[in-house]
This record gives sequence, C-alpha cells and structure tokens, in this order.
Amino acid sequence: MADFFEALPEGFVAEALALTSPRDACRLSSVNSVFRSAAQYDSVWENFTPPEYLAETADGGGVGSKKEVFLRLCDHPVLIDEGNKCFWLDKGSGKKCYMLAARQLSIALSDSTDCWRWIPTTESRFKEVAELISVSHLEIIGKIDTSIFSPNTTYAALLVFKTTPKSYGFEFQPVEVSIGSHGGSCQTRMVFLDPEAGRRRGLRPRRRIGMFSKGAFANWDIVPAPSKENGPKQRDDGWFEIEIGEYFNGGDATELELSVTEVKGGNWKTGLIIQGIEFRPKKFE
Repeated sequence: MADFFEALPEGFVAEALALTSPRDACRLSSVNSVFRSAAQYDSVWENFTPPEYLAETADGGGVGSKKEVFLRLCDHPVLIDEGNKCFWLDKGSGKKCYMLAARQLSIALSDSTDCWRWIPTTESRFKEVAELISVSHLEIIGKIDTSIFSPNTTYAALLVFKTTPKSYGFEFQPVEVSIGSHGGSCQTRMVFLDPEAGRRRGLRPRRRIGMFSKGAFANWDIVPAPSKENGPKQRDDGWFEIEIGEYFNGGDATELELSVTEVKGGNWKTGLIIQGIEFRPKKFE
C-alpha cells in the first residue's frame, strides 16, 4: 500500500487534496513525501482561499505562496467597509469569518455623551469601541447580508465585549438576545453579560433580580440562573463573547438581524465595552 501511494503523481494528489479542507490537507501531508510535496501546491491553497483575497500576502506586498496567503488571512483579519468590518478565514475549514465593528451596529443613545462614549484602543481589531456610561435600557441591533457567508455552513453569531472594573447592572439581570432573517422567525434566549456568571454556584437570581426589576417578570421560573451555558466565555485575545444564536447559510441570501436588549428591568447599567458582533463557523462537539 505504501508503494501505491509513493507511485501516485504529485499533481493528481494535489487535485485530490484541493477537494478536502485545510485541516485534512495538513493531516494527509504526513502520509509520505509525495503527499507532503503535493500539499504545498498553490492549486491546493487557491481552492481554500476566496479569489478576491488572493492578492493578500504575508508582508503586505510582493507575491508569496498561496499557502502563505491563506495563513495570513487566518491570522491577520483584513479590515473592509471603511474599517467597520473585518474578514478572516477559519484555519481548519477555510470558511469565511466576519466581525461587525461597534460603529456598524445600531446602539440606542450611542450619540449621547451621557450614555455612551467612543474610545480608541489598541486591544480591538477596530480603531474604536463603544463604552457604556449609563443607561437603563440597553438596545444593540446588528444586520448583515448572508450572501457574504460561506455556503452550506452553520454560523455562530457572538457579541464580543469587555467590562470595566466599575461595571454594574448586569450581575443578576438577564439580557435578551435574538437572531433571525428579516421578516422571518427568530431565535430568542436569555443570557448574562456578567463575566462572573456561572461561577456563583447554586445561586438563583430571583431575590437579587427583584431589586432591579420588580414586576418585570410575571413568572420568575422563566428567569434562568447564571451558568456556564448562558454566561460569557473569555477568549484568547482577552475579550469576552456570548453567543447570540446560530444561522445555517444554505445559499439563499437574506438580511440577518441580531439584537442584544435589556429593557424590562429598568436598572441602571454601566461599564460595558462593545467591540462588535462576530460571525464564524460553528464547531459542534
């Protein structure tokens, strides 16, 4: 069997590898020297890279190998739409990923300096982020055209944010998130933006939430307890993320609408820093 693989023409192997995924191409390159050489062919990595981004190179100029282009697009997101959106590739699948900057979201009262402020930061993919100063009603809306997504792919949409040391108002107050196509049905659920959600063992939010939102919920049983499932996760880049929902892109383009709102409690909130909303292929365990 080993002799059979060694006898295969490199070009033939490269054509076969191009029909797999970046992850599989890398794994198969360990089969033997023929596969290892074929896995370096430009034709393999051209198939994994959107043609409109093939001009991107590792150093920003000149011409590199197509594999270098692919890896650059995985590790260095490209700013598009006047810097209000960024694009990159998922290294394992080659699927397209995007993030909408806070500036591209509709944030209620974001033009009021008493409620929000826009601050520059080197910790974000974008030039500036939105910092919550003080509001009682939180409303963040995002929209994206799904025609830019990779086809036949389930995407997860996530709010990417941080909190300041003086943050309050989110400790025991659930936030409602929703995702759905324009004019169609939507998925809605309750989550917590408090980074400590899920670490308070056995603590129900009923008594504390009543301090903030008396009468907001007629049935306390619908209010979930903070948990690992509905609390944010810390990312490798230091930001937190909370899943808004998922969307399967079957190829029919639509405008996807997303929202993050807390308008029932009426409690004052501060210290939330919004980087944006991210869309990436969902990984199923």
